[in-house]
Amino acid sequence: WLLRVVLFCFLDGQAQVLLKQTDVSVTRGQTKTAWIDCVGEGISDFKTAYIHWYRQIPPKAPERVLYIGSGLALYDDDSYRNKYTSSKKGTNVCTFSIEDINSNDEGTYYCAYWQYHRTSRPQAVFGSGTKLIVSDKIISSPASSEILQKRHENQIMYVCLIEKFYPEVIRVTWTDGADKEVTDNIVKGDVWKPTNGDKYSIGSWLTVPAENKDKNYYCKYEHENQQRSLSTQGIYYMLKI
Repeated sequence: WLLRVVLFCFLDGQAQVLLKQTDVSVTRGQTKTAWIDCVGEGISDFKTAYIHWYRQIPPKAPERVLYIGSGLALYDDDSYRNKYTSSKKGTNVCTFSIEDINSNDEGTYYCAYWQYHRTSRPQAVFGSGTKLIVSDKIISSPASSEILQKRHENQIMYVCLIEKFYPEVIRVTWTDGADKEVTDNIVKGDVWKPTNGDKYSIGSWLTVPAENKDKNYYCKYEHENQQRSLSTQGIYYMLKI
């Protein structure tokens, strides 16, 4: 069983609780230290709230490593003490660190928060996860990114093409002019790498009605600690199909 949670949230009264892991991946070499941030939103008293950290290292099932409230971190196994640490900073950030990294640490790490209700079972919010990649290779941000378009009868198809990046982990989303995520009529391609290359590329497709031709849409991508947004307005490239 793999933990595949994409920013699950719930309503606690009027407050929407979210946990955001801003980095989709973190790449570090052997013996280095990695830091992963978890930003909490909608938690009334973050400083005392218990934030849990899980790791999922394939092919094993997810397991909790530790949790932290207002004091020191509490570990699920004493052997984790020299490997993992956690602390809080500011009003809503919890940091998790992995020390003396080796290849056995490669996997995805999630923060979590449990909400307790008087009349129901506890509910959990998970962050979207941050993948730790153990490698000494140099990180390469996308060398190029563009949006192509194709008009066909009563539809417009936008293709967001992001090329030549390393590592292969990347998050691509579409939003409208109001910065609301678009989830309908989206096709997300798989990351690919040419046989004679060592960098990756990805494409994502958005199809909208032709009457929306004057509306602005954005293709946003997150790669390591870089974020970029591309607009559909002002496109001069036509895709031939």
